[in-house]
Amino acid sequence: MRYDYVVRAIRPEEWAEVKQLRLDALRDPVAHLAFLDSYEEAAGRADAFWQDRAVGSGEGGTAARQFIAEAADGTWVGSATVLIEEAGTKDWAGCVVECRQGHVVGVYVRPEHRGNGLIKALFDAGVEWARERGAERVRLFVHEDNARAQSAYRKAGFVPSGVIVPFVKDAAQNELEFVLDLRP
Repeated sequence: MRYDYVVRAIRPEEWAEVKQLRLDALRDPVAHLAFLDSYEEAAGRADAFWQDRAVGSGEGGTAARQFIAEAADGTWVGSATVLIEEAGTKDWAGCVVECRQGHVVGVYVRPEHRGNGLIKALFDAGVEWARERGAERVRLFVHEDNARAQSAYRKAGFVPSGVIVPFVKDAAQNELEFVLDLRP
């Protein structure tokens, strides 16, 4: 089945849609591998949290941008967020960030819209936004057991860097860094 999508940045006033898509993502069978929070944690957050998130990663935000894929009927069917990380700062794992880079988080595509290149379209928008902000590369982390996501990220041009970090939820498990180099 062929779908037509509009891939765009969220708007600050779309916080309720941001919240709903995240809650839907956290119901996915592999959400425990793909996301650091749970459905219960996210559902319990006040509206102000979601409003702040939409302002910070919506149109006009400079440190983060959330992109969504919107179907012809207006339904949000996928999302990816890119954070800008500055050289010399420390990342979430305590490692020094070596160059200005984008960091993709919160990737989700509704099951009925998977396998048709939508992740690549979301990533293309996010990578371009990061490039416009001077990013030298874009990275993401994926759980070692999330083969479906790893395959989608490879198709979008990302490759394993060799960096492995312990999974935040269980140090006996690992996450793999995938990167896309933007340098000429």
